[in-house]
Amino acid sequence: MNSVEKEERRRHAIKLKQAGWKQRAIAEALNVTEAAVSRWVKRHDEDGEVGLQCRRHLGAASRLSVEQKCLIPEYLSHGAESYGFAGAVWTCARVATVIAREFDVRYDKSQVSRILKELKWTCQKPIERASQRDEHAISVWKAQTWLDLKKKLAWSAESLFSWMNLGFTCCLRGHARMHPKDRHRF
Repeated sequence: MNSVEKEERRRHAIKLKQAGWKQRAIAEALNVTEAAVSRWVKRHDEDGEVGLQCRRHLGAASRLSVEQKCLIPEYLSHGAESYGFAGAVWTCARVATVIAREFDVRYDKSQVSRILKELKWTCQKPIERASQRDEHAISVWKAQTWLDLKKKLAWSAESLFSWMNLGFTCCLRGHARMHPKDRHRF
């Protein structure tokens, strides 16, 4: 239901109230709660037609001022390691920690993500790797062992055709058992 339909429903409720309907009957007729009808009547009595118009939901006020939000990129430009983090990657959790240290304001990671989007910053997710990982040993393994394994696993054309011939002859045996009229059905 869009805002115009909601406003129309509120106006209809006021007309019914002015016609002498009880709040319970209005609520049942419009499929809303009695509390909603009560709020609409009260708003109409206080503000008139303007009280029935839809209002924008603003949510809670920001705990950081505009100036403070503008300072966040400057703090982040010093690097994650300057704040004691291992690695240079900024995550939402790390940015939340910096905001808490610098401005004494606590935010959840999801809210930090929203703030960073406003500032045209993107979060980075670190690649999680084992601390025992040996990059040199991995590169040696890829260069030597993996290549040897690939050579052993390589299919020759001869082996490929022998597999195809086996599959073809297996299918022919099953095909021969089919009823003659079903052989050429498709």
